Amino acid sequence: MPSRIAMLIKARSRFAILLLASFLSACGNDIEKTRIFEPHTLPESTIHNAHIRRSEKGSLQLLMEAPLVCQYSKPEPKTEYPKGIKMRFFNGYNKPTGTLTARYAVSYDKRQETILRDSVVIVDLQNGDTVYLQDLIWNQLQHRVYSDKPLRSKNGARITLGDRFDSDDEFREPHIIHQRGTLEWKEE
Repeated sequence: MPSRIAMLIKARSRFAILLLASFLSACGNDIEKTRIFEPHTLPESTIHNAHIRRSEKGSLQLLMEAPLVCQYSKPEPKTEYPKGIKMRFFNGYNKPTGTLTARYAVSYDKRQETILRDSVVIVDLQNGDTVYLQDLIWNQLQHRVYSDKPLRSKNGARITLGDRFDSDDEFREPHIIHQRGTLEWKEE
């Protein structure tokens, strides 16, 4: 009858062989899977629960919040907000004028372009207008904000549907292009 120690050693060696076999069988040469861990695909820096304030001459202009911010320098310098972004705009007298939210955003440094995607919502707090978009592109060089995808705009009891959106980057002159209809309702 084998001793208890011998049985324990046999069991451990069988376990070690099974463990080694599973590791070796899991290894492969799938290049696409290994690219995930290449240095140029990883962010150079990450920030969790970011709160960013921008002011001019001591007056608050913007508050930005993002659960995760990732900065990359290769292949193209960019800042990515993979878990969404929320921005609050102020009028220079610390009074909020609007908000902008999206579930994903990326800002390209060299192109000076920011792309917001997935449930983009713009709210003008001064007049109550709300615009719902699939995506929004901010071209900082042209001082232009636009979307080439269908959108919905709500102003009080009026909803307007359109094919495209275009505005200056301060949303002073927003335009819904190719309006497809306006709905009005009264709450009772």
